[in-house]
Amino acid sequence: MNSISSINIVRFVLLLLLQVIICNHIDFLGYINPYIYIIFIFLFPIREERLVLLLISFLLGMLVDLFSDSGGVHAAASVSLAYARPILLKSSFGMLYEHHSIKFSTTEIGSLIAYISIGTVIHHLILFSLEIFNISNILLILKKTLFSSIFTILLSILIIILFSRNKK
Repeated sequence: MNSISSINIVRFVLLLLLQVIICNHIDFLGYINPYIYIIFIFLFPIREERLVLLLISFLLGMLVDLFSDSGGVHAAASVSLAYARPILLKSSFGMLYEHHSIKFSTTEIGSLIAYISIGTVIHHLILFSLEIFNISNILLILKKTLFSSIFTILLSILIIILFSRNKK
């Protein structure tokens, strides 16, 4: 097993455990819930097969659903994020993505923030739309999406900067 695979396995397990043990129990004001497990989808190697990412994203979402008793909404949102990931990468990083030369530890912080922010909003909008599943509660969906996205984006960027940036 090479080091990239072992790093991804450790990242998968740690983010899943952090989500299940800590983040699932955070609920500020009924609107703010961090979902940091999506960091795994954001940081998954670009050179890997897209089908592998979709399957692993489904597994990750199903495991979060299993521990959260949420009926598959995390799996659907995770697969949707994994499916949209190439578009997000191309819009955030441009030519770096075209040449498959993105290294998240050396990219510009602005591009990284744009990538994480757009992906998080997409994930949360799908997640809360499926969770609430009532168009008459569109304001509740948008509130939960906005506030949870802000909190998740801040935590995600903090975690990514702390654990994947090159030490200078």
